[in-house]
Amino acid sequence: MIRDPAELDIDEAGRVEIPLEILAEAGISPGTRLLVFSDGEGRIVLRRVDDAINDLLREGTL
Repeated sequence: MIRDPAELDIDEAGRVEIPLEILAEAGISPGTRLLVFSDGEGRIVLRRVDDAINDLLREGTL
């Protein structure tokens, strides 16, 4: 089940807190290493490092 979006604030240091329920739904637990990148205006993507590496290995680019 996809939950409704949560509204977050960015603090002065550029940090946000993502609710644990959203992290759990995405299969991300505290301590998971993530890549973060911009995907255009107003969009930020978080991706597990392990998933990105596995995708590159499957594509044969590593």
